[in-house]
Amino acid sequence: MRHSLMLCSCVLLALISLKGQAETIEVVTEDSLYAYLRDDKLVGPGIHIAADTLKQANLSDFRMALYPWARAYEMALREPNVLIFPLDRTPAREQLFKWVGEIHRSTSRLYKLRDAAPITVHNLEEAKQYSIGVIRNDAKQIYLQDRGFSRLVVSANNHDNFQKLLNRQVQLVPMPENTARLMSQDAQMDFNQLEEVYALEEQPHRVYLAFSLSTPDETVARAQRAFEALKASGEVERIMKEKR
Repeated sequence: MRHSLMLCSCVLLALISLKGQAETIEVVTEDSLYAYLRDDKLVGPGIHIAADTLKQANLSDFRMALYPWARAYEMALREPNVLIFPLDRTPAREQLFKWVGEIHRSTSRLYKLRDAAPITVHNLEEAKQYSIGVIRNDAKQIYLQDRGFSRLVVSANNHDNFQKLLNRQVQLVPMPENTARLMSQDAQMDFNQLEEVYALEEQPHRVYLAFSLSTPDETVARAQRAFEALKASGEVERIMKEKR
């Protein structure tokens, strides 16, 4: 009888373990150059890389969705089995997530409208006098806030933030050049209507796929191995160079 109870307990524990490993992975992201809707389908290089990583890791039970960045970030902070991108890997975030791999690296630049009043910025301190549009819970908001910037205007996503620049509600927005080009394209304006005034070399973007902290280590390890194989094959770089 005791042996039967022990056997039942072991089987139950095994089933619980399998159930935990079989949980659906929620892939969350924002509307950006990495992920966007086209003909009601979620596409983009980040979507491609995340899907290939999970499939090669035999983690095929996943769902993908676009959210405002603050909501996606909150889900990844609070819930298990959440994969988020594009997440900047910063010292402040290092212990908050389980990092899978770097999909891209870039530098943000402060942009103004070319026909707006002249702005000259020689260093980060000089940028504090201008109103700057940022995304809620984005690494750039946190970076500037931590350095004493008090004229930050917060938006839910890149499109709202860019629109504030076009409406002259803010004087500057920080974005990598490829994002600024994408936002210009979406707004049906010439990218040359923007003027770069300063490059945020102090804070390079190290853009990652990352799991929520409560995601099982085995799930993370499988995804890491799959991603490393994709990157070593040159596939990650090739996908990132695909034109939208």
